[in-house]
Amino acid sequence: MADPVEDIIGDYRAFVAQQRDRLSARGIDIAPYPLSHLAYRVPEWEQYVHVRTLLERHATANVENVWNGRPMSKILLAQPLVVLDGALVPLIELIPPVHQRIYRMGLEHLGVVVGDDVEEFSRVHRRALTGQQFQSPNNEPYYVLFEDFTHVKFYRRSLRDVCELDGARFDGFHHVEGWVPQRIITATGPDPLPR
Repeated sequence: MADPVEDIIGDYRAFVAQQRDRLSARGIDIAPYPLSHLAYRVPEWEQYVHVRTLLERHATANVENVWNGRPMSKILLAQPLVVLDGALVPLIELIPPVHQRIYRMGLEHLGVVVGDDVEEFSRVHRRALTGQQFQSPNNEPYYVLFEDFTHVKFYRRSLRDVCELDGARFDGFHHVEGWVPQRIITATGPDPLPR
């Protein structure tokens, strides 16, 4: 049977399995934890709009807001993606062009919900973790960065729950209006966004 989401973002099952196996090699078993989301990153604004349009055909709602100077869309799928041994991924985080450093394009990270034990999890797995991000008071994931610039992020709450705690509602499709892609200005003049 055809998988329209796989046609859009690639082999997400293989990506999740690869990340699980990499974590297992570092002593982290994600089997007991629910999955929050998959992040998919694109290099150009026009591609972001195109992929967002395609994914929304297979979704019930989204939340799009400006973070770090550019819109990001959290797309709630009509049918969660089934990965590993029946684990569900309900949300795709679509991320437009980079804002400051090198990132992996395409499938970029997997979100795992550890729950209220996330601090204990971070202590137990301190040697395996790369660091912690401080994105908002409700969203401070620990993460592992792999050599190919992909990540696995470990959260107290799912990305959907974080969005809702921050006041967002998954009640239809809403896009940031009037946003214009930024240009990078250097000492030698404007340059196109990195590809």
